[in-house]
Amino acid sequence: MSRIGKQPVALASGVTLTVGADNTITVKGPKGTLTQAIDRDIKVEVNGNDVLVTRPTDQIRHRAMHGLYRSLISNMVKGVSTGFTKQLELVGVGYKATNTGNTLDLSLGYSHNIIFDVPSEIKVATETLKGQNPKINLEGSDNQLLGAVAAKIRSLRKPEPYKGKGVRYSDEFIRRKAGKAAGK
Repeated sequence: MSRIGKQPVALASGVTLTVGADNTITVKGPKGTLTQAIDRDIKVEVNGNDVLVTRPTDQIRHRAMHGLYRSLISNMVKGVSTGFTKQLELVGVGYKATNTGNTLDLSLGYSHNIIFDVPSEIKVATETLKGQNPKINLEGSDNQLLGAVAAKIRSLRKPEPYKGKGVRYSDEFIRRKAGKAAGK
């Protein structure tokens, strides 16, 4: 049995989970509503405040899906109850970030500013404090969408290993390399 898949998912207070006829899971909570299509072989049962995910056989495909869907349901429950956050940091001289609504204006050392439209499901905030690197804070209930948006913003100027300049996650460690060896 999958170690992750056999663990029940605890529903937080104010969160409801419904299983549709076409095997779609809908989770409603204070932070919004999320839906996810589930493989037809995987069964999802709601027992009080616990959600159990079961598989019919020990086929490789069923074992792979078991833990996956349990984790997706767990992330959906956490997302609609507390939400997820990601923080990115801009490291480099002259790197700036400002936002107007859900539109990010990034100055990342190119000859032009980059305008990035963040999906409406995600809240974005920027902060620039004196003596610190500019930060971009992303909040949302959908963990998959939040991670995809953060990765897209990071890919606009990935951190380089020599000086460490670029867009990085605030908890990311950049392995630094030595530059050219000085004379022989």
